[in-house]
This record gives sequence, C-alpha cells and structure tokens, in this order.
Amino acid sequence: MAYTAKQYRTLFISDIHLGSRAAKADYLIDFLRHHEAEQIILVGDIVDGWRLKRSWNWPQDCNDVVQKLLRQARKGTRIVYIPGNHDEFLRDFPGTHFGGIEVALDTVHEAADGKRYLVLHGDEFDVVVRHARLLAHLGDWAYDLAILVNRGLNGLRRRMGMPYWSFSAWAKLQVKQAVNFIGEFQRVVVEEARRRDVEGVICGHIHHATIEDFDGIRYINTGDWVESCTAVAEDFDGNMQLLRWDVHSDRVGEKRGASRIAGRRTQKRLAA
Repeated sequence: MAYTAKQYRTLFISDIHLGSRAAKADYLIDFLRHHEAEQIILVGDIVDGWRLKRSWNWPQDCNDVVQKLLRQARKGTRIVYIPGNHDEFLRDFPGTHFGGIEVALDTVHEAADGKRYLVLHGDEFDVVVRHARLLAHLGDWAYDLAILVNRGLNGLRRRMGMPYWSFSAWAKLQVKQAVNFIGEFQRVVVEEARRRDVEGVICGHIHHATIEDFDGIRYINTGDWVESCTAVAEDFDGNMQLLRWDVHSDRVGEKRGASRIAGRRTQKRLAA
C-alpha cells in the first residue's frame, strides 16, 4: 500500500526502548510511514541497553526501525541521536556518525521562527538515576510489571471493543510522589533552559508527553513509544505540536495479529 506522508521540518522522538518487550516498534514504523521530516532528533532511550543486558530480546521489528532510520538518513534526512540513561553506552561517542546518524550529548535546535530550544534526554536531572542506580533499576523492574498488567488489560479491552487505555500512565498520575516528581523534573529542566539562555527545552525520560509554558520558557516532553506512542513535530513556521499515534494502535495491532495467525496457519500446512 502506498502512503502519503505528512511533511514536517523536524520530528522529535524519544524513549522507544528497542529491546524491551513493551516497545511498540511496529507502531513507530507505521508512524514513520505517515510522517517525514527534514530532520529527526532522537531524544534518548532509543535502545534499551538495561533490558538487553538482563535478557536479550531483539525481534525483527527492532531491526525494521533501525533500517527505516538509516534509509531516511541515506535519503538526506539529518538524524541526531542524543543518548539517554538506557543507551548511555553511546555517550562515549559524541560527534561520531553511524550510517549517517550523528551522536550528540545534547543540542540547541533553532526553530523556523527563530526560537532556540535546548534538546536533551533529561536523566541528568533525575536524582534517582544520578545518585541511586540500584533504586533506579528496581523502579525499572516495577515499571516492566506495570506494562505487563497494561498489556493484559488492553487485550481484554480490545476483545470488548473498547479503545486503548494506559493503566501504567493512569497509575503514575494517582501517586502523589510521582506527580510531585514530574513537577520537580519540569522545574529543574526549565531552569537549565533559562541558564542556557534559550526560549525552550525539549526532553524525554519521564514518559509524560506535554507542551507547557513556565514563566516564559516552553517545556516540551516527547513522551514515549512504550505506552503513549507520542512524538513532537515542528512545522515549517516553527510551531510545535504533540502527535499521538496510540489512536491507531488497534489498527496496527489487528494487522500484527492477522500476520501472526497467518504465520501459524502456514506452519500447520507445512507440518501436515
């Protein structure tokens, strides 16, 4: 099927977590078929090195995401990869190019309207990640458990004809400490943008997609591709908007399920 992709000046994508069983790599591939840009900035945690160390999991759709990005780089799209805490091994290679993809610790993006945005992953401002690594890994394990619950609930909701709903995102916002953490994270990231004398900041890390203004500084969080399937797009006038692809997840999930059923039927015919 031919796709007519919507064109943007820049796409900002973070927290794909390739290698995690919760990663929605197939949804991201579908998103990239429908959205193209002159520049793509990957805002950290693209590859989940933490989970790959615990248990290797690299299905074909992870390769498909990598190949899709490499093809776009070959076609002239500028792609900048800013590592996060889960893919921190790439922080040893700033300025290096891999297949046309440039690695940078952070960058300042100048939008079409002249506004300047500091772009970084954001774990630098997470005191747990920076100073309590064991606690961070335990929290990561608990998050995996919440995602498993989320997957089971949404399987049931799909059979009942109900739309996708993120249990883990809902639970996060019910816990006062989590809400306070999000607010404090936003505050310190905005202060860093102010210190760097820019008009805004674009980050990821906390899996909470939003575009907000704080005392003259625009705070933009790209969200993730584990739960919310979100990205931020800059149009050719410099306007920033949040794109949510989870509304299409049932369609993609149905295609994936049909593909698996067809594969099992083929295997049965071959075995007969």
